[in-house]
Amino acid sequence: MALTDETPVTARSTDPLGTVIPSTVPTHWYNLAADLPEPVPPHLHPGTREPLGPEDLAPLFPAALIAQEVSTERYVEIPQTVREIYALWRPSPLIRAARLERAIGTQARIYYKYEGVSPVGSHKPNTAVAQAYYNAVEGITRLTTETGAGQWGASLSMACALLGLTCEVWQVRASYDAKPYRRFQMETYGSVCHPSPSDLTEAGRAILAEHPDTTGSLGMAISEAVEAAVKDPGAHYSLGSVLNHVMLHQSVIGQEVLVQLADAGERQADTVFGCAGGGSNLAGLTFPLIGQNLRDGTTTRVVACEPAACPSLTQGEYRYDHGDVAGLTPLLKMHTLGKDFVPPSIHAGGLRYHGMAPMVSHAVNLGLMEAVAVDQDTAFAAGVEFARAEGIIPAPESTHAVAAALAHARSVTEPEVVVIGLSGNGVLDLPAYSSYV
Repeated sequence: MALTDETPVTARSTDPLGTVIPSTVPTHWYNLAADLPEPVPPHLHPGTREPLGPEDLAPLFPAALIAQEVSTERYVEIPQTVREIYALWRPSPLIRAARLERAIGTQARIYYKYEGVSPVGSHKPNTAVAQAYYNAVEGITRLTTETGAGQWGASLSMACALLGLTCEVWQVRASYDAKPYRRFQMETYGSVCHPSPSDLTEAGRAILAEHPDTTGSLGMAISEAVEAAVKDPGAHYSLGSVLNHVMLHQSVIGQEVLVQLADAGERQADTVFGCAGGGSNLAGLTFPLIGQNLRDGTTTRVVACEPAACPSLTQGEYRYDHGDVAGLTPLLKMHTLGKDFVPPSIHAGGLRYHGMAPMVSHAVNLGLMEAVAVDQDTAFAAGVEFARAEGIIPAPESTHAVAAALAHARSVTEPEVVVIGLSGNGVLDLPAYSSYV
């Protein structure tokens, strides 16, 4: 039937609404690959060990994300629909921590970039919305994923609800048991959440047969989510960290920081601290600043702050490894503790990953970024100190960046600008604080 002026047109969830978007919401994502002095080593096929082609990734990802995974373009335009959703909370605030400065008696001017203002309380929707959008445009109806602390699972659940998809999440058993409110959050958005390892997949059953009492790991949960996606032609897999396209989407954080620092009258950030697990928050905060260092000669020092219990950057090997326990994923050149490494059940569940994003690993290897390991007691003590000075309870993951930043700020002898990536709030993680108050 030919369309006429009277023919109703069914609106799709991926269509822009036409809402007003503030000019301060970024229009493009920034890609550090365009400015790196050496290219990031390619992902390899697990069977042939040859560089992956688009056809190798097609069973898991939509074409647009595959293109972004290998792109070397400096800027990638953000779709209007994605920007409309971003505008629900972006730009996130860059806040001067004046009370914290007074409390510790530092000469540093401390700012924190607060991603906890998103609907789910973390930075994760920056890529969840983009991934759900591109999958929906391609006609995919279901996404599968893993989650540690639950921030990523909640974010993808929200994105799928907004864009008309269903979502199935495998959550690391230790976090599933310790953080029930995260599961309730996912279910409120309409998703299904399983503890991992589970008996729903071959990978999960094999792990349980060998380790029936395991607390789980992100590597295990990834295996289950990938397996479930591959078996369903209407499904794709979605990853909340590690991959290049995730780093790309998160770059809205650092791009906003550059503008906000200038608005505050600062020439540059002198030292930036971000927590490091899989690498997405850290990359989003720092890659635009590293790009500015490479292009414009600024001298911002970037520090990745990882948990001492899962120290991939400070103690892992820089080599090719699988991103999951079962070996279903491509081989990634990254700092890794080994795919079979099962970290302790630390409270910062979002940082319990055996590897690190290839782009972050490459940046560390090139000397563009440093790394430190922070123990759990030190991290939570810093989180409590921050909360009592600034009023915001940081997510357990973010406390690692806070701890390293406080130690540095106490040691400075001249004024400088310190930026902390506060990747999320700890409102749903309060039981983790119980031993530290």
